[in-house]
Amino acid sequence: MIRRSTLQSMSLAVLLTLAASACQPVSAAGALPAPTVDAPKTAAHGEQVAVLAGGCFWGVEAVFEHVKGVNKVIAGYSGGDAGTAHYDEVGEGDTGHAESVQVHYDPAQISYGTLLQVFFSVALDPTELNRQGPDVGSQYRSVIFYADPEQQRIAGAYIAQLTAAKSFPAPIVTQLVPLRAFYPAEAYHQHYFQRHPDNPYIVFNDAPKVARLKQLFPTLYLPDRQVVEVQLH
Repeated sequence: MIRRSTLQSMSLAVLLTLAASACQPVSAAGALPAPTVDAPKTAAHGEQVAVLAGGCFWGVEAVFEHVKGVNKVIAGYSGGDAGTAHYDEVGEGDTGHAESVQVHYDPAQISYGTLLQVFFSVALDPTELNRQGPDVGSQYRSVIFYADPEQQRIAGAYIAQLTAAKSFPAPIVTQLVPLRAFYPAEAYHQHYFQRHPDNPYIVFNDAPKVARLKQLFPTLYLPDRQVVEVQLH
């Protein structure tokens, strides 16, 4: 297992080579199938929000910041209490929080089910329990935090669909949990991918995810995404 301290000491050229060879998807060669159960694209409800957790929030945020129809993405914490929604405490692994992202999207351009299709195809390995890549702990577990019964229905049906199709070589362990609250992370965690593209952790773990998004979803991929600043309280 390669940890962050090891990644920091490796050269960029070596990391690029490792990323090309090591960050292979666990699903089929192409994108996963679209959900058979989904919400129709509509302009009737205005902006909607999805909260997803799939390991370190830097990479998941980076993926969705490059998706057409997504207005902004906020890195943060969900699953625990407000008093422990701080990076140092969450990092201990006993707060109940998972590093998460809040995805604000236009349902007239992209559906909730398509967001989940991107999530499972690109953003994480849903067969890894309480970890993603080099990051280990319950704070790195994969979770879909559903905001309402419709999101629960779509997410549950999609997990069942992927399971029945044997889309992954091991069982999907992504949790389906009601959303209690989402707490934005500290300002220095926001848009980390765009602001630190040469960080070794980003190069090895997260750049391949964005590259795979471009490869598998060319009609959804936005190459140059302007960072949307978020007012943090």
